[in-house]
Amino acid sequence: MTEVRPEEILIGSIADMLADLRHVAVGASSPVPGAAALLARARSGGSLRVSVLGSRDHNFFTDGGKELFDCAGQGRIDAFFLSGAQIDGKANINLVSIGDPDRPKARFPGSFGSAYLYYVVPRVILFRMEHTVRTLVDTVDFISAPGTSEPNVYRPGGPYKMITDRCLFAFDKSRARFTLESVHPGHTVEEVAEHTGFAYDVPDAVLQTPVPDAETLALIRGPVAEQIAEVYPAFATSVFGSAKAA
Repeated sequence: MTEVRPEEILIGSIADMLADLRHVAVGASSPVPGAAALLARARSGGSLRVSVLGSRDHNFFTDGGKELFDCAGQGRIDAFFLSGAQIDGKANINLVSIGDPDRPKARFPGSFGSAYLYYVVPRVILFRMEHTVRTLVDTVDFISAPGTSEPNVYRPGGPYKMITDRCLFAFDKSRARFTLESVHPGHTVEEVAEHTGFAYDVPDAVLQTPVPDAETLALIRGPVAEQIAEVYPAFATSVFGSAKAA
């Protein structure tokens, strides 16, 4: 396999965001962030601690979500990943419902610990693999996890960046606003604007998201593919082919 897959570009980009950290945790239904965290650990020579919920081999927690929350509250998790059915321009997340909450058009699994982790983990990376006006909206229908808080609220955590299948945004907490940071290969600035439902800043020159180099691809397609297959075998098979859990 020589062509670089879109998932591999995202994995490499997210791993770059984790290079200077001590402990990264990955929640449920997060194969791309999970693979990125494992890549960052491989690059670090093993100094980065990675906890992937649902994994037997790559999880320091023995009591699931409860231990994750305790660890985050103690300031011992540097980065986490969140997504949502809707995400708006102020980085608010909706994991509850669409439409009137009393008579919703659709319901979702719910917030679980997202709002709490959003407040206490310093570097929360948002991800959404469907970048459309349906998912990236001007204002979410229900705020299950707020992107920002009032100045008098103690909040060490919050949104850092958001990556989608089209581009990468940076988030400015002081202005509660996204800025387009880079566009993935095969996509354009105009396309991102067409498929984004909220306003954001665009610099004069927008970078292209880097493609992983040969050394990084070897790690992604080798040990990372084998490790992520333990938790997400269908993802590993669809992206990497015959990767098997180590």
